[in-house]
Amino acid sequence: MKRFRSLRWRLLALVELAILLAMVVLAVGLSAMVRRTYLAHLEEQLTVEARLIGDALAPAMASGPPDEFLDAEARRYAALLDARVTLIGPDGTVWGESHEDRTQMENHLDRPEVQQALAKGRGTAIRFSHTVGYEMMYVAVPVEAEGRVVGIARVALPLRQVQANVARLQRTVGLMAVLFLGLVGLVVFLRLAPTVGVIGDLSDALGRLTAGDLDARVLPRTDDELGDLARAYNRMAERLRETILALQEEQARLSGLLERMTDGVLITDQEGRVSLINPAAARMLGVSPQEALGRSFVQVAWDHRLVELWEECRERGREGVGLIEMGPRRPAVFYAVVTPLEGEEGATLVLLQDLTRVRELETVRRDFVANVSHELRTPLATLKALVETLREGALEDPQAARRFLERMEGEVDRLDRLVGELLELARIESGRAPLEMARVAVADIVGPPVENLRPLAERAGLSLEVYLAPDLPPVLADVDGMRRVVANLVRNAVQFTPSGGVIVRAERVGDEVVISVQDTGVGIAPEDLPRIFERFYKPRGSRSGGAGLGLAIAKHIVLAHGGRIWAESTEGQGSTFCVALPVGE
Repeated sequence: MKRFRSLRWRLLALVELAILLAMVVLAVGLSAMVRRTYLAHLEEQLTVEARLIGDALAPAMASGPPDEFLDAEARRYAALLDARVTLIGPDGTVWGESHEDRTQMENHLDRPEVQQALAKGRGTAIRFSHTVGYEMMYVAVPVEAEGRVVGIARVALPLRQVQANVARLQRTVGLMAVLFLGLVGLVVFLRLAPTVGVIGDLSDALGRLTAGDLDARVLPRTDDELGDLARAYNRMAERLRETILALQEEQARLSGLLERMTDGVLITDQEGRVSLINPAAARMLGVSPQEALGRSFVQVAWDHRLVELWEECRERGREGVGLIEMGPRRPAVFYAVVTPLEGEEGATLVLLQDLTRVRELETVRRDFVANVSHELRTPLATLKALVETLREGALEDPQAARRFLERMEGEVDRLDRLVGELLELARIESGRAPLEMARVAVADIVGPPVENLRPLAERAGLSLEVYLAPDLPPVLADVDGMRRVVANLVRNAVQFTPSGGVIVRAERVGDEVVISVQDTGVGIAPEDLPRIFERFYKPRGSRSGGAGLGLAIAKHIVLAHGGRIWAESTEGQGSTFCVALPVGE
């Protein structure tokens, strides 16, 4: 079917259609002319015959109502003329009929040919006769005798012969048209073949080029203008291929850059709708790229300060910058730059730099400095007070001096532990603390620290129980580091449990071994639970004398093992700290 939509076939079809239309017009015109000629001739013939019949039967029709004589005469003339003859009285009553029973026929006074005959001296009508079942021509003339109309003589003849002659003419014209169309089509087809072939090649090549085939080329067939056109197309296609490949390479680089950028990039069009957004910007604004594209920037940004900055840039046509702190629905801090795009009025480029992590690090740094300062201030203040007391005379009292020196030694030990924990935490975080990883049984990790802390639990009146699941697989761990983690968790459980006991469990869950320390102590408030692994953080109401670094150190040791650590607690009902380590199989 595709070949019949080509230019060659369309031109051929156009020529053939023009010829066909001309032949159709000719056939219709000739048919109409022949029909009119036949009908005019037939009308004259029937008029003469009707007048002859009327003249011959005028005396009989002038004698009055019909009798069998008029029926017989009608049939006789019908046989002679091979036509239908009807004799009609002045009042429209049928007096004689050659083909039907006149007594069963209706009054004919209202027939068009009868009315015309009475009015003009002759009447003609062509209509379908329901009596005989085909189309006929009726010609009626008045019958006069002694200067008055004594009846109507009507002669009718079927038009089948006229129709047959017209059909024969139409068949002759049709045959001539077919022969002429075939001859002209062959000449046009052969004459247009070379020219249309080049155009067809160009059309196919352009279609392939449009579909993405950049290697589509045309072989020039001639040295005329069409050959020049084919060569020009080849040059154009080569340049287009080079340009598109360069653009695709550039677009790939740009798309890769936008996909991997940590800063958000967003472009709005003249109507203020988002036409481009990279994943970073979508993540910062809390939407998906599919949802953002095509929507208004106001619907995507939500924050009124960012929207105001964008609107100000659109209205004034100059760059705007600002620090945007998003609301509680999406807490974040952005440094926003909104600049108009050149060449497209109203279009803007929005750049977002996420400063949330920087702000969090600043907050952590300030808290760290404040906590370190607080932890150092207490023992230093105590040492200063003790030194001043000794200087003011307590040094002369040996017992008081010894007591003060012991307290000074305790504060120095506290400072030493604090500095040591800070240094150890720094080494673990920086990865400089070496871990001696080995396949270790879970019992070798849990048993020694629990036994070391059992006297502490007994002095506090607490039970300390250990439940290890049978057939526990070994874990890949640094023994000393994980023992310190377990000891830290058990010591905290004992310190924060007024009564009851502490249970240490170990079981396999999937590809991990989970070690949990459960107590029946005071529990942790919901607002404190997310922060208990931060450095120097102490829950509300904590009376621990530690610096708040134990859980932070435990967290970083577990993370260095590729494991997980978390806490579950209900205030007033106790807490459970869990450590998950990968199985060392």
